[in-house]
Amino acid sequence: MIVSQILKSKENVGVISVKPTDMVSEAVKLLSQKRIGTVVVSADGKALDGILSERDIVREMGKRGTAVLDEPVSTMMTAKLITCSPSDTALDVLEMMTNGRFRHLPVMDGGKMVGLISIGDAVKSRLAELSMEKDALEGMIMGH
Repeated sequence: MIVSQILKSKENVGVISVKPTDMVSEAVKLLSQKRIGTVVVSADGKALDGILSERDIVREMGKRGTAVLDEPVSTMMTAKLITCSPSDTALDVLEMMTNGRFRHLPVMDGGKMVGLISIGDAVKSRLAELSMEKDALEGMIMGH
């Protein structure tokens, strides 16, 4: 399955974003309210400036304490991003995430962000593919 198909199968909740100038505490509230693990960072709501995950926040709190909650998101976000395209496969995405040790990947098409894919999305689609392959092989073996 390719990324564009995975995005179509997701609930269309859109991509949740914060501004680089928003306080980390605001991002934490948003992550909690929406029950998500990552927010996209965008000054204008269109361009991709970075990404901020629960892990980023917890790591910084572990190093420097709760004072990080009163800092702007820009101080903690990951600005050097790895992205994927709508034509990448679930297997490509899983490999990128595993090698990079991250769980969310922005999907870019022609310089524009068109979605966000999580490791859970990629695993779910890969499991569906494997199930279909298993059923097809069983059908061939049984002569169906």
